[in-house]
Amino acid sequence: MALKATVFKAQLSLSDMDRHQYQDVSLTLARHPSETDERMMIRLAAFAWHAAERLEFTKGLSADDEPELWRKNYSDEIELWIELGQPDERRLKKACNRSRHVVLYLYGGRGTHVWWKQNQGKLSQHDNLTVIELSDSQTLPLTAMVARTMHLTCTISDGQLWVSNGTLEVTLDPVLLMGPPAREL
Repeated sequence: MALKATVFKAQLSLSDMDRHQYQDVSLTLARHPSETDERMMIRLAAFAWHAAERLEFTKGLSADDEPELWRKNYSDEIELWIELGQPDERRLKKACNRSRHVVLYLYGGRGTHVWWKQNQGKLSQHDNLTVIELSDSQTLPLTAMVARTMHLTCTISDGQLWVSNGTLEVTLDPVLLMGPPAREL
């Protein structure tokens, strides 16, 4: 019998000082049985950084041809494709061909440096790709905030994301490795 996804509810109080957007967002996240708490929280952080009217979670790990999040225009064309982790270079190439812009949030500790060295040359051929590194010293503390129902305050200023659940606070400071700043998309 296959394991089913675990459903999480998140209420975000989002204050994006960089884009002057202030909103409360109710989200439902389905965590695939193979997904870690860290990865799910990075998906949530990516949503906060790119919050927009048509930004939505996809089937993610359950679908080979979809990203973690995407934003489509009214003609169903993909404007923004958001990936997480250390995907295969061919997957990113395909994403760059299908979407106006692709953002990769690279995470995973020391392995990210090896992955980046192996893929940097090939990835630099894509002018619509942005690669951002997140330090595990910043992402791992997010896992302490995981609950089936989460009430989170997310504040963005100068590209940094501050996340609080009222008890714990974590600041994510993304490092741009390649491409145009993702926040301007």
